[in-house]
Amino acid sequence: MTTTDKIRITMSERRPLSVSKSEWPVIAKADWHDGQIKYQANTERHIRVRQHADGRRIVYGFQEPGNGGQFAGTRNPQAGFLIDAGAPENETVRAIRRVGGILEDDQLADECIANLPAEEI
Repeated sequence: MTTTDKIRITMSERRPLSVSKSEWPVIAKADWHDGQIKYQANTERHIRVRQHADGRRIVYGFQEPGNGGQFAGTRNPQAGFLIDAGAPENETVRAIRRVGGILEDDQLADECIANLPAEEI
């Protein structure tokens, strides 16, 4: 594992996590940007769900400036929650909803939930 494989994730209600992208692959994601063209966006929002081989999940999201720039003083929220291995699936969905609420983007949360691996019944 190289240092470029590591990412730092801001968490809610606990200190940040540093994880290996290769050991915690993304299993669901959703992205949004204002404006018609991402390259000109002022603001971008992202929600990610990463899962470790042992079953733990990290649900996190953040808002960041786009290439178009933001107004001075813009605050970009970040949120994240660690889900224990073996937790009921609805814990992941609840964490996505919480992240969406912190980012003030319920539709982005809906999109991320829709991108989770399908449940077999």
